[in-house]
Amino acid sequence: MKEKDRLTDLAAPAPALRLIDAIVLIVGIVIGAGIFRTPSVVAANSPDQYWFVAAWLLGGAISLTGALCYSELSSVFPNAGGDYHFLKTAFGKRFSFLFAWSRVTVTQTGSIALLAYIAGDYLAEVLPLGAYSSAFYAAGIVVSLTLVNILGIRFGTGFQKLFMALQIVGILIIVLTGFLVEPTTAVPSPTPSVDTGISSNASTGLALIFVLLTFGGWNEAAYISAELKTGSRKMALVLIVSVLIVTLIYLLMNLAFLNVLGLSAMAASEAVAVDMMRATLGEKGVILIGLLVSLFALTSLNTTIFTGARSNYALGKDFSPLAFLGKWNKEKSSPVNALISQGVIAVVLIVFGAFTRNGFEAMVDFTAPVFWFFFLCTGVSLFVLRKKHPDVPRPFKVPLYPVIPFLFVALCAYMLYSSLSVTGTGALVGVAVLWVGWGVSFFQK
Repeated sequence: MKEKDRLTDLAAPAPALRLIDAIVLIVGIVIGAGIFRTPSVVAANSPDQYWFVAAWLLGGAISLTGALCYSELSSVFPNAGGDYHFLKTAFGKRFSFLFAWSRVTVTQTGSIALLAYIAGDYLAEVLPLGAYSSAFYAAGIVVSLTLVNILGIRFGTGFQKLFMALQIVGILIIVLTGFLVEPTTAVPSPTPSVDTGISSNASTGLALIFVLLTFGGWNEAAYISAELKTGSRKMALVLIVSVLIVTLIYLLMNLAFLNVLGLSAMAASEAVAVDMMRATLGEKGVILIGLLVSLFALTSLNTTIFTGARSNYALGKDFSPLAFLGKWNKEKSSPVNALISQGVIAVVLIVFGAFTRNGFEAMVDFTAPVFWFFFLCTGVSLFVLRKKHPDVPRPFKVPLYPVIPFLFVALCAYMLYSSLSVTGTGALVGVAVLWVGWGVSFFQK
């Protein structure tokens, strides 16, 4: 038994993912349930339909710019820790600990709980289990998908492929319905707009915050860079193809929503996909979209669990008090302890959310400043690592260096400023949690 534990401790990520596996994982984590929530917020902060469409194209362009930077980092420094490893190599262990702290306490586990709740809300409508139906379903989903990933990487990625196949069918149904089916009932009339006091620049920034929130997740490819069978040199292909696929899908879906509802009705809608389906296919369409939202949430959630555990694994490898997280199960090809710990924290957040549910916008307030701060730092790390390690072989180099990395850093700085200036008190809470992590880091050797 002791010998087995020793081998488990010495085990490390092995190349087990094909290119198609990696692309499926990344597209799956990006295209989640957010696409059914954010279009209404983007529409409400867009002066016209042309800016609305341009915002989604701009989101794809910004993501592609970042993907080129991450392609170089992932191909030169492949590691299961992803951003954590880049930040540690560039800025040291204390700063990388702060990043890992933010993922454990704010960004990753919060995303898991939120996605599970989205699926739980719809399942509770189909089969209610009482006052806390959504929480019961959400906790059950997190536990189930955590077990799926513990069973091993092949089982987990196979499950993801099934989810993605069903998801593609769902996307086709939404797009074809939006373009080919004439509305049979009246589109909901928008309520008179209320002056929120937000300037046009702030509204533009808020729209981009939600667009890029919906694009969020492509950078998770960095966490699987050490597990590609073809080696990290193919990370550029994985990232670029994934971002282009996501951009095309988002553009088609939003054009479908816009074609049926129009910009004003979208801005007033609480659920654009539900309103579109009700107007075209009636109540049967509403049931269908409920199932699709649950499917999208499950697809994104499964990959979020998969990649999130890998940053926790990297944290455990570097900090002895958390060494139990840094054990890699070679037989399962997964960080089992990190998966279990992540699942426990997410379930605790779900239980907490059962009594104090925050809205979708409040969760964005909480996570956005922290997310963009570390995105900005990862962009800067590209410049630092080129300076610190000039002789390291680089299978992929960012084209037009330093223009594209500088553009990405500037865009991240703008989004950080926007997330702090136009979000609510939740942003201050997220920043406060980050400061607590900075204090904790001084107690780590």
